[in-house]
Amino acid sequence: MRTPITPVVDVRIGELARQSGVSSTTLRYYEKTGLLPSPRRADSGYRAYDAGSVLARLAFIRASQAVGLSLAEIRELMQIRDNGSARCKHELDLIKKRRAEVHTRIRELRWLEHGLAQAAD
Repeated sequence: MRTPITPVVDVRIGELARQSGVSSTTLRYYEKTGLLPSPRRADSGYRAYDAGSVLARLAFIRASQAVGLSLAEIRELMQIRDNGSARCKHELDLIKKRRAEVHTRIRELRWLEHGLAQAAD
């Protein structure tokens, strides 16, 4: 049984900025620094982003920033994701370290939420 092919929906940078909540300047910066792949160009020369994949990537970037990762660390994690697996001990160590930090942050946020709930009661 064949899997249906999902059509690619290309959007210009302004529409992508609107959908993602990330400014077009930031999108260009992410592209320049390798966080986003270079989009194809329409015949008119405008950037034509695959909205589905780029929106998912932007969500990962924003979530990673929310837990305190630097853009350099996020770029490294994105490269690991793009390659399908961690290729060396350094990359595995980075993933383990960041995962532990995320778990710590989750515990802290749960503790804060519990304290706020008690204060509200």
